[in-house]
Amino acid sequence: MNRRQFANWSYYVPYGLWIGLFVLAPVGLIIYQSFLSLNHHFTLANYQTYFESKTYLMMTVNSLWWAFLITAFTLLISYPAAYYIHQLKHRQLWLLLTILPTWINLLLKAYAFIGIFSQSGVVNQFLQVFGIGPQQILFTNFSFVFVATYIQIPFMILPIYNALDDLNPSYINASHDLGATGWQTFSKVIWPLTLPGVKAGVQSVFIPSLSLFMLTRLIGGNKVITLGTAIEEHFLTTMNWGMGSTIGVVLIIAMVVIMILTGDRKLEGRVTR
Repeated sequence: MNRRQFANWSYYVPYGLWIGLFVLAPVGLIIYQSFLSLNHHFTLANYQTYFESKTYLMMTVNSLWWAFLITAFTLLISYPAAYYIHQLKHRQLWLLLTILPTWINLLLKAYAFIGIFSQSGVVNQFLQVFGIGPQQILFTNFSFVFVATYIQIPFMILPIYNALDDLNPSYINASHDLGATGWQTFSKVIWPLTLPGVKAGVQSVFIPSLSLFMLTRLIGGNKVITLGTAIEEHFLTTMNWGMGSTIGVVLIIAMVVIMILTGDRKLEGRVTR
């Protein structure tokens, strides 16, 4: 190996160390812990308990359902917002303002919404103007989905905006020239060509939403139970790290499946230009 080849390979060393220490090692440790009992003996009982327990299976269904709802509402809001921002004159400024909330810590945003949705919060004060008494908004399914959707919106808007920005305007002009309506142009041209951005946004939102636990406690009031909540309980309360790791392995598998389902599939023999 000559000096140039050695230099090229040396560029991959920091990246390889990062992947090994902070991705592969933690995942390997979780998989290893999932096969240990409370006495640190090798066992398959954790997986047997998980797949035979109606409680854990229902948590899995709940996690998938809440992640689906959050992703669906986020997409319904983010796609029109990204499309509108893309049409604006100072779109970079508006995009920056959209991404700005991601700079704020998640815990701070959660506590801010506790103040907004509380009995004496801004929302209830506004409702009292119309003669509507204080409503129980906090610690409900609505508040959980609302706050989770708000937090995830920037992560959905950004990839969709990038896909719209990469879209060649000549395709849209050609569609109009051929007599297509606005809906036909969107459904036949814009949507299919921006679908990779939508898939990237779905990955960015659905996968983290599977393991939410902080919002389920602070905003949902433990009425929303997910696998993330169960993992927190096993690691911090019951100290059953084996069972917690088993649930973590299930979450990792679910995330990989979602990435495969939402990944781009290129046809064999297709020429990329």
